[in-house]
This record gives sequence, C-alpha cells and structure tokens, in this order.
Amino acid sequence: MKKRVLAAFLATAMVFSLTACGSKAEAPAEQPAAEEKTEEKAEESAEKSDEKIAMVTDSGDITDESFNQITWETVCAYGDANGVEYEYYKPAEDTDEERINAIDLAISEGATVIVMPGYLFGPAIAEEQDLYPEVTFIAVDVTEFDLVNQAGENVALGENTYICSFQEEQAGYLAGYGAVKDGYTKLGFLGGIAVPAVIRYGFGYIQGINAAAEEMGVDVSVKYFYGGQFFGDENITARMEGWYADGTEVVFACGGGIYTSAVEAANNHGGKVIGVDVDQKPVIGDCCVTSAMKGLHAAVYDALDKYFNGQWSELGGKSEQLGLTQGDYIGLPTEEASWGFKTFTQDEYNTVLAGIKDGSIAVSNDTENNPTVGSHVTVDYVE
Repeated sequence: MKKRVLAAFLATAMVFSLTACGSKAEAPAEQPAAEEKTEEKAEESAEKSDEKIAMVTDSGDITDESFNQITWETVCAYGDANGVEYEYYKPAEDTDEERINAIDLAISEGATVIVMPGYLFGPAIAEEQDLYPEVTFIAVDVTEFDLVNQAGENVALGENTYICSFQEEQAGYLAGYGAVKDGYTKLGFLGGIAVPAVIRYGFGYIQGINAAAEEMGVDVSVKYFYGGQFFGDENITARMEGWYADGTEVVFACGGGIYTSAVEAANNHGGKVIGVDVDQKPVIGDCCVTSAMKGLHAAVYDALDKYFNGQWSELGGKSEQLGLTQGDYIGLPTEEASWGFKTFTQDEYNTVLAGIKDGSIAVSNDTENNPTVGSHVTVDYVE
C-alpha cells in the first residue's frame, strides 16, 4: 500500500492575496458574500474529507509507464489539487478473484471512488457494482462487452458505474498517415492479441497509410501480424528481425509488452518503432518515431471532476467511446523530445487532426473487414 498526501506547494498555490488596495466605505457591504463563499468552501472541504479515491492496478503496477502509471499519476494530480485522499491497491495475482479482493479491501479501508484501468476489470465490475451501490466505479478502456460475471453472463451497467473506451482507429490513422508523410514506404504492424481495441489500432493505421500514399502518389507496402500475446519473446523478436532485415523501416507495435520484441529488433537493424497508448519515447528511446496515444489522463481526470462537482448524473450508468469529436482524447505526442518525424510537420498534423475532429476525414471503426486500400498500398496479412 502506498499513501500520498497533499503536496506542500499546492497549499502555497491556494493562498489568495489579501493585500487591500485601499479602504472603501462600501467594503463592509461585500463582507457577507465573502463569508458565504468561505462557508461554502469549508462545507465542500468537509464533504471531500469524507471521500477517498482508490486506484486498483491491473496485471501491472504503477511504474509500468503505461496504463497503470498514467492512471495513478492522474489520481494523484486530482487528489492533490482538490484535497482528496487517495491510495492504490495492487492485486496479489493477475486473476478476477484477486482484482475483486483488491476492490473489497479498498472499500473496507474507506474508498468511496474506485478507479480501474483496462478491460481486465470487466468481470470485477460486474460482481462489485451491485454489491456496493454506495461506491462509485470509474473504469477506462472497458466496454459493456467486458462486463461478464463469474457465471459467464453479461451484466448491465449500474448507475454507480461509468466506463469508457477509446476510438483507437483515429490514433492509428494519425500514426500511419504521419509515417508515410515522413517518407516511410515499408511499414509493419505488430499486434498483440486480436481484441477489438488492437484491431481498431491496426485498421486505423492502414487507413492513415492509404490516405497519405494516395495524396503523395507513392507506393507503400505493409506487413501485418498478430502475435497472439501481450508480451515479447524470442520468437516474436526473431520475426521482427526478419522484417527489418527484409527492408521494413518502421513497425507499429501495439499490444502490451509485445513492443519489446520490435524495439530489440529495430535497434539491431537501425529500424524504427511506433509506440502505443501513451508517449513511449521515454521507454523505447531514439528508435521511437511517435506514439498513437489515448487520452487516459483526460478521461480519468474528467470523470473524477464530474463526480466531485456533483455532475455524476451525466456519467453514471453510461458507457462512452471517446474520440476527437468528444474532446482531446486521441493524438500523437507533440513535445519536441517526442516528435520523431523528420519531414512531417506539426502544421500538417494539426490539419489532419482538425479533419478528424470536424468529420471531413472519416476513419472507419469496422473490425470485421480489412480496410479498403488503393492501388498505391499493398498489405500482407501474415498468418
């Protein structure tokens, strides 16, 4: 267990300047309003002091530089900024039973809001939301299809639960479009297990590649493969070694830790990798061109803010799929240290980003049929 407390600098930031600009006869007339505001603030603080946010990790931990870490850092940021206690819990094992046990423990220790990252929490939510109707559950990257109880039955969302997933196809599109615009013509996609989120990433990637290739009139080839696992190993690495040796320039590695195999092979052959979910440049290193990101921070922070500001009715019992039309929930990292493109500019990026936002660029979320490509693109779907 690990507890975090309000940082000292936040206390300083909350101090208001009390220096008067001069005495005025009207000043006393404004005093009651100030007192009322002070009382309201005190009441809000008292209410929040009774609250506690618990974040439960999935199969990883809060230093995984991915879902768990981003979610935990967001909980910390929100708690610190708003004076709400928070704590994280790591299940003893990667099982539904232990995730349920971790939630039970958090609630027994006073948690009123449970935050969970990843589809693995579907069964736990299905079991716990009705058992604890007074507790609020927030889960990111979870869909209604994931809410299956231990009897194998799909369970409806409770009013105390909010889940959201992301339009990964948009992030994949941006990454594929940018790669081709940057001059890459031999690309690869390494997926983990072919679950809908991974497929949407991959099919969006193909659509972005196709759009850029058609615009530029260049021929592009793509190797496309699902490794059937969310971790790298010597077999996956060997396959990636073969791709890079055969001329593949950049691989979009999408599926948990499977990226490690792509990175190892890329470094051995001078190749490049595209990261996923979060900005992976700090982890992958110089071979990282960009990352197809989900707005995990924004989704968690916004949901917590709705809850603590009395707007839970806008979220409770709902499942949302967040994309660029809903807000800044999808994108590529634009910080100088993470912008690995050489010729694809941020102005060009902002143009295609705006096109997806306003609907002038349509990205299909169809996961049943391979994306249609033009004469400039050849995709080899490797079995």
